[in-house]
Amino acid sequence: MCGIAGWLNYDENISRNERVIEKMWDTLRRRGPDSSGKYIEENVCLLHRRLAVVDIKNGNQPMIKTVGGKTYIIVYNGELYNTNRIREALEAENYEFEGHSDTEVLLYSYIEWGERCVERFNGIYAFAIYDKDERKLFFARDRAGVKPFFYNISGRDFVFGSEIKTLLENPCVSRDVSREGVAEVFLIGPGRTPGATAFCDVEELCPGWCGTFTESGLSVWQYWKLEAHEHTDSFDETCDKIRFLLEDSISRQLVSDVPLCCFLSGGLDSSIISSVAARKFREEGREKLVTYSVDYVDNDKYFQANSFQPNRDDYFIDLMVNDINSDHRKVILDNKSVANALDDAVLARDLPGMADVDSSLLLFCRAVKHTHTVVLSGECSDEIFGGYPWYHNPKVLNRDDFPWGGNTELKAKLISSELLTFDPNDFVRQRYLDTINSAPKLSGDSDVDRRIREMYILNINWFMQTLLDRKDRMSMYSGLEVRVPFCDHRILEYAYNIPWDVKSCGGREKGMLRRAFSGILPDEITERKKSPYPKTHNPVYMRAVTEKMKNVIKNPASPIFEIADRKNLESLVESGGSEFKVPWYGQLMDGPQILAYMYMINSWMQEYKVNIV
Repeated sequence: MCGIAGWLNYDENISRNERVIEKMWDTLRRRGPDSSGKYIEENVCLLHRRLAVVDIKNGNQPMIKTVGGKTYIIVYNGELYNTNRIREALEAENYEFEGHSDTEVLLYSYIEWGERCVERFNGIYAFAIYDKDERKLFFARDRAGVKPFFYNISGRDFVFGSEIKTLLENPCVSRDVSREGVAEVFLIGPGRTPGATAFCDVEELCPGWCGTFTESGLSVWQYWKLEAHEHTDSFDETCDKIRFLLEDSISRQLVSDVPLCCFLSGGLDSSIISSVAARKFREEGREKLVTYSVDYVDNDKYFQANSFQPNRDDYFIDLMVNDINSDHRKVILDNKSVANALDDAVLARDLPGMADVDSSLLLFCRAVKHTHTVVLSGECSDEIFGGYPWYHNPKVLNRDDFPWGGNTELKAKLISSELLTFDPNDFVRQRYLDTINSAPKLSGDSDVDRRIREMYILNINWFMQTLLDRKDRMSMYSGLEVRVPFCDHRILEYAYNIPWDVKSCGGREKGMLRRAFSGILPDEITERKKSPYPKTHNPVYMRAVTEKMKNVIKNPASPIFEIADRKNLESLVESGGSEFKVPWYGQLMDGPQILAYMYMINSWMQEYKVNIV
């Protein structure tokens, strides 16, 4: 994994802007601590920071190749999991390779197959390739949206990067945030409208999209999307197919020239990945698999079971460790440190995020980085296989709104009346309607299956993107690469068309996935009720966050008052967020996290010098 950036202007000599280029390049240092490189000519600048994972010696970037008298330069962030198959196809076309990096394979793929090369890739990626002779930049993002790609088009300037902060260092990109941007933060956040950021001048290339920038301007298009097909496999065939796809995805993602481990919570998803990885390690004669889990100081004392988190992870982690014989390591986080890391989490994400769900992951990844560079994680299974409560509660499932949201009117009261000049319910609802109306369906779908398709699209376009953004930013802030086997596009495509009565067999969340791995995992794991990423229940955290927000409130110069209603914000802090009967965003953002989110908004505005327009 790496950090990439670029700047093109075909009318001006941008190479003279050495200070700007250096500042853009410097923002990517955390994403790529191992090596770095620049390609600069009069109208083109391509920047790279490398986290070396495969082919340490030969994978440096920007990588330059000349074929048939034409020169191509690539900057690339990601991993291709079908590198060997593509390399074989290219070798059959007489391409010769200097190393075994996927960067070289990706670049030759573009040279051979042009813009349609992306149709051949299985992996996670964001890259840009400059054709020097045609003066054309081609760029693309992976189908699931695991790796980020932000860009700005301003006049004749095109600026792109792995992170928003990179673009903001370029004078072409303002720090302006409009009223709609404020609404994104308060009414939608920490989710984001696909393709949008809170900043007026920064867009994100959507998953499964690519584009070109030439002297004629910018063009972007979608190269992949889900399609509705009739599911003809039997139940047993479906279980076999899902098991095959998952085991194949996990196996492909175990390739690494640096230490690799797995996150293990004792839940179904991480247990599947760790079990398959441990077996592959044994078959290949590799050292014992290392697994990691996270918890908080005194969480055993303060944990409170609820419908979202029915039990703690420890018992189930120990069960899996004994089953797969992994070398397990537990990271126990200090609660004050989790609160203090909220500022770093904002700097990592470039936007307010999921409160301690972000900051704790950042600290967790920082600890894992001491011994490992690559980790496999179980994100996105719940979106794909129906693991969330809103898939199974008919009242929530059929509610004409985002299932993880709500509270729109309460959230709107926190926005300054001077900025809220439009109907907040209309603002949210239009985004909801745009998403469900884009869900591919079959004429023969039952009412239930039609709604489940809508819910699937809502989840992968919104909730899954929030979690993938969180995972990429918090991990890469410490130079740690996280791979997510459930996000293999083959799994996304196949699972989209599995009927709901099959996917939820036994009336359970992820019922079919449980059945597919029954007999492979311990029964207590396949029968365990879903429990999300662990959050702290220690009152030390709540006190620390409350104190931080009280200090914000006391300071009349706090930037949050530029966009927030002071009276209602003060009331929120005094109540500890108790008026929000439904969590702010999903299961994990309750009272303490709501206050932390407000603190992150203030920190974001301050650190990024946000300008409200």
